Amino acid sequence: MDISKLGSSDRLLIAAINLISEHGYNGVTTQEIAAEAGLSEKTLFRHFGSKQKLLEAALDRFHYAAEMKKLFEEKIVWELEEDLLTVCRTYHEIMNRNRKLIQIGDKDESHLPGFKERTQQHPLQLLEFLTDYFIAMGEKGKIIRTNPRLQAFTFMMSQFGAFINDLNAGKNYPGITLEPFMQESVKIFARALTP
Repeated sequence: MDISKLGSSDRLLIAAINLISEHGYNGVTTQEIAAEAGLSEKTLFRHFGSKQKLLEAALDRFHYAAEMKKLFEEKIVWELEEDLLTVCRTYHEIMNRNRKLIQIGDKDESHLPGFKERTQQHPLQLLEFLTDYFIAMGEKGKIIRTNPRLQAFTFMMSQFGAFINDLNAGKNYPGITLEPFMQESVKIFARALTP
């Protein structure tokens, strides 16, 4: 990505993500981040105040809660299999786009107080969106009524597990790729919940 065409804030955010994911939080200075963005360290401090606030802003800017909220408001068609596949594809697209942020969280959690809690806000919001969706689907008579929160959590964890497998190794299960996995997992899930 050519960051030179972006605004100062986005350039700093992307430079920070790239450098910190590669060298670790303590392995990068604010001066190096600013230089990577083609800006001065003074500009970094003016926009964000500190390296940690810069990283927190990157997490808020590039993680997925807002995109998922929009998906549930605008793209849901109230057909279980189609909706879950849309959720899956969007989730994996965002998670793959944000893999460097996720790696930073895994690698540097102990150096970043509050970072893990901040990252948890996004999956917790997705859990609420999915739970509300399953409640509404149950009220419409389109799925069996069991425990919507556990249904949402189970669905999320299967997708998260697939993402983490790909993030950490990518080759643990040769011959199994993401798109067929998403389709099959959604079919199984939809079949189990359809009255």
